Amino acid sequence: KCAQVGDWQSAKSIYEFSAKDIDGNEVSLEKYRGFVCKTRVNYTQLAGMHVSYADKGLRILGFPCNQFGGQEPGTEAEIKEFAKGFNAEFDLFSKIEVNGDNAHPLWKWMKAQPKGKGTLGNNIKWNFTKFLINREGQVVKRYGPTDDPSVSVLHCWFEYLPNYFIAALSLGLSLCSGAGG
Repeated sequence: KCAQVGDWQSAKSIYEFSAKDIDGNEVSLEKYRGFVCKTRVNYTQLAGMHVSYADKGLRILGFPCNQFGGQEPGTEAEIKEFAKGFNAEFDLFSKIEVNGDNAHPLWKWMKAQPKGKGTLGNNIKWNFTKFLINREGQVVKRYGPTDDPSVSVLHCWFEYLPNYFIAALSLGLSLCSGAGG
């Protein structure tokens, strides 16, 4: 069962959502169950994190968004090609909105969670807002656009807490670490 536009508020975890990938295929986020997920940072950081942590089960989910100064104006094919220029091998999804009435239900849900609320309101303020999601699919923490998830915090998550945390990101982008740690 996927929580979508009308019933996103009833969802209990991110695993109840689906989104179109960059190639237009509908993907259930159930695919990431048991992984750590993080949503959104810049392509260079994401590509580096993917290289550093993929062997530990890290998965990154990128959700491009053009609501912030027109920073993602291209088509899905152009975004995919642009990401390749940064050796971005993580999962990319189709462009979505993260604020307003047309925001993707997943983003509405994450922003509404107790640990997903922003300061000075819940709207995503700019690209590269990030959400950390635990293995049960719950929001653990929301990070601002300037917070760099590739610093020691992520090192600690994956080195010392591999069986507890899941990471998730906002271009909106997302990261996930496998249950095997």
